[in-house]
Amino acid sequence: MPTPPTAPDPADVQATFAATLVDEWVRAGVTDAVVCPGSRSTPLALALAAEPAIRLHVHLDERSGAFFALGLGLATGRPAVVLTTSGTAAAELHPAVVEADLAAVPLLACTADRPPELRDVGAPQAIDQVHLYGRSVRWYGDVGVPDAGGADRWRPLAARAVAAATGDPPGPVHLNLTFREPLVGTPGPLPPARDRGPWARAVAAPAVEGGELAALADELAGRRGLIVAGRADVDGAAVHAAAEALGWPVVAEPRSPAWVAAPTLVPHLDAVLRSPRAAEALRPEVVVRLGPPGSSRVVGEWLAGSGATEVVAGAPGWSDPAGTAAVVVRGGPAALVGALAGAAERRGGPGGGGGWLACWRAVAAAAAGALRDAGVDGPPGAPASEPAVARAVVRAVPPGGRLVVSSSMPIRDVERYAAPPERPLPVHANRGANGIDGVVSTALGVAVGSGDPTVLLTGDLAFLHDANALLGAPGRPATLCVVVVDNDGGGIFSFLPQARLVDPERFDALFGTPHGLDLVALAAAHRVTARRLGAGEDLAAAVAGALGAGGVSVLVVPGDRRANVDEHRRLDEAVATAVDAALAGRG
Repeated sequence: MPTPPTAPDPADVQATFAATLVDEWVRAGVTDAVVCPGSRSTPLALALAAEPAIRLHVHLDERSGAFFALGLGLATGRPAVVLTTSGTAAAELHPAVVEADLAAVPLLACTADRPPELRDVGAPQAIDQVHLYGRSVRWYGDVGVPDAGGADRWRPLAARAVAAATGDPPGPVHLNLTFREPLVGTPGPLPPARDRGPWARAVAAPAVEGGELAALADELAGRRGLIVAGRADVDGAAVHAAAEALGWPVVAEPRSPAWVAAPTLVPHLDAVLRSPRAAEALRPEVVVRLGPPGSSRVVGEWLAGSGATEVVAGAPGWSDPAGTAAVVVRGGPAALVGALAGAAERRGGPGGGGGWLACWRAVAAAAAGALRDAGVDGPPGAPASEPAVARAVVRAVPPGGRLVVSSSMPIRDVERYAAPPERPLPVHANRGANGIDGVVSTALGVAVGSGDPTVLLTGDLAFLHDANALLGAPGRPATLCVVVVDNDGGGIFSFLPQARLVDPERFDALFGTPHGLDLVALAAAHRVTARRLGAGEDLAAAVAGALGAGGVSVLVVPGDRRANVDEHRRLDEAVATAVDAALAGRG
């Protein structure tokens, strides 16, 4: 009687499954993985550690590790793997998954899970992980306990995960991977791979035919238009060239490739629009938005109320928070920019003789001059204001460096007051969900993923919220200078009506939330170099020195919430007065 074939060892099957996933991810271009320690995730953790093409990053805190992986994706455009064990460890990835979804950042969230027999029976570390992140993921995969009979599906699973994470738009993918004890096995031969590249890949076909896009561009050209440039995959120089040909201005938020000094760029629009005269005189007939909206509520409400024909391209999903978009162009925004340039060429030049753009240029010059004359950067020896800090940090980023900006006041101050850089500057910010969590971890991920010197501008509450990012930070291969504006609480709330309508003591308890902590001591406890800047100290020079020393460092800049509100009001009034005079001079 023939001897029946020996069934493969279950632990070896799991090890082979995990090794196959990793091999296929490498073929698809994945280079980095963040591993958070745990037991149930052992098969995949060992497979990732054994693959020489994967750069491994170990994080003790899952939430911080997930935002670190997000930063890697921001810097490289490739999805990084973040791996956790089962239970609440998997839930800790949720904030970063939400951010990756709304900001369109590729991410592979891999959660280990208990096998079916240990679910819903009171087993430890067993929670419901099925569709744990809901609609925030591009795709969810749950294949059950690996079985040798399904080995031909392992490579398609891994390839599909990367294709979904890098699709249009990119974003997070959740793989819930069920493993049964014993968890340590030996990988066997892997299932056959394709001769070249990954098992499968996604190719996005143009969503708009050339004729239709050209007709749309012809319809828009010749009218008083405005290009609002956000974070979008488009060449900044091409945007400005098209704008010059059309006779249109460009308003760019800091994350846009078009946020660079150019004759068509108009900075400081948030401050400019504090002038009712400017808000009316600059009202466009056409708005072309590339990417998601910026951080300014004033600009957003002005655009929504302008009555302009709004065309949106290059934003994740259906990006129309105000419900004002007339046309949403699916696919990359570069085709729309090219079509607009072609329409301008067919017209033989800008409509209206260029007077529309000249008006915007006059306003831009007046705003920039008003900020300089108002002493936005402060007199020597005086404490640095928050607008001055934003301007100094942008100036301090060296050639080849990167800037990461926290949500809340820092991103608003950079967009509102900072002078645009003379050269393209990669700027990153977690503006998908607009939260302040994970910002230090994200910056570390950007610094490590890019290998570039990186500066983070953040507030004290965001810094404290992600203090776990400092765990192990000195040992990471990063050059990162963290600039923390410490005004002992939530400074943005001082700009809201609550600051005037609520009793000061109650306002401070509920909104100001002073923490009273020594941030330098906190950083030092994590063995991170840190110091508090003195009044009048040159912040740009301090940043340059920190970057030159290498490693991770923290610079704390003291601030005052009430003085900050007064300074914003003073600068905005100076800009509005100058803009009014410039417009009056034009008749």
